[in-house]
Amino acid sequence: MPTLTGASGVHAGGRVPAQVQRANSARPTLRESGGSHGYRTREDGEVRPEAGESRPRQLRKLIQGRREYLGLSQETVADRLEMSTRAYGNWERGVVKGWTDQKLYALAGALEMTTFQTARLFWLAVDRAPQPELRSPTPRSQMDASTAAFIEEYSVLINAQSLPAFLIDHRWNVRMANRAFHVLFRGVSEHPTAMPASNFLRFGLFHPDASRVLEGHLAWKLSMLAQLAASLERYDDDSVLQAMRREVYLDATLREMYLQDMPAWSYGPGADLLHHGDNVRLIRHPDPGLGLRGCRFVEETPRPLQALGLTRITLVLTDADERAAVEHQDSLEPYAA
Repeated sequence: MPTLTGASGVHAGGRVPAQVQRANSARPTLRESGGSHGYRTREDGEVRPEAGESRPRQLRKLIQGRREYLGLSQETVADRLEMSTRAYGNWERGVVKGWTDQKLYALAGALEMTTFQTARLFWLAVDRAPQPELRSPTPRSQMDASTAAFIEEYSVLINAQSLPAFLIDHRWNVRMANRAFHVLFRGVSEHPTAMPASNFLRFGLFHPDASRVLEGHLAWKLSMLAQLAASLERYDDDSVLQAMRREVYLDATLREMYLQDMPAWSYGPGADLLHHGDNVRLIRHPDPGLGLRGCRFVEETPRPLQALGLTRITLVLTDADERAAVEHQDSLEPYAA
């Protein structure tokens, strides 16, 4: 039976809209603002909305800004919500009798929000994270015979696929990976805590070889920081995720990206790893015949894996060229200053 192993625990977007570039060019640095540009950091390291601007105002800006980024009219969003345009306009203006989970989840769906954006929507509207259904992974020792047999067969299934595929828990520990995944990262040197087949987030954030495989590494790091923030919103008392965030804070560059660039990145052009709209990241395959490839994360998790607290991810590799890489890098300039 294959071993489910674990370790301790950006969305490469299209071109950044001009309004987002302008907003970032005028954005103060940490040294200038003495804060986190719309966020404050609690003693435990959690990033929350800054008290300098009221939450209702930030909420209005988030809803309107997301709609405008998607190029949607108020009428279109109202139709998606099956409500009148006037009623939706009141939502954007903050004229709401009371935000409920049902309203917030419906709004997040209508505005195609990522996990990170949805979590921020909840914090701004009701001062708490969303309340997802939390599942605890089942230890191997507690698996019944049918579950063990399913895992055995699932290992055969993903190893028969030519695309890289892997299973993760909520900490992004890699619990199973197929041969194509290992081939993709075969040139990566040994690292005590950040191997790609141990924890995918730690690899992208902390491994010195990550930039050799993850083309446009800045975008990947922004996406992974957004994914870390999204995971912490759902599992805010998870000590392993908290430890990963503390490690981010110990690196001055990553800390500034987490506090400054990642919130702006997640607001429109980027997002967390699993929910990223139509954008495709870039990855460099060690096979010279493949070289630079587009890479889209596809989540497809059957119920037995969900019951084990696991998520299955396939990296769908598509054609890409060097011009795409240059355009992709140009889109990151507002975040590279």
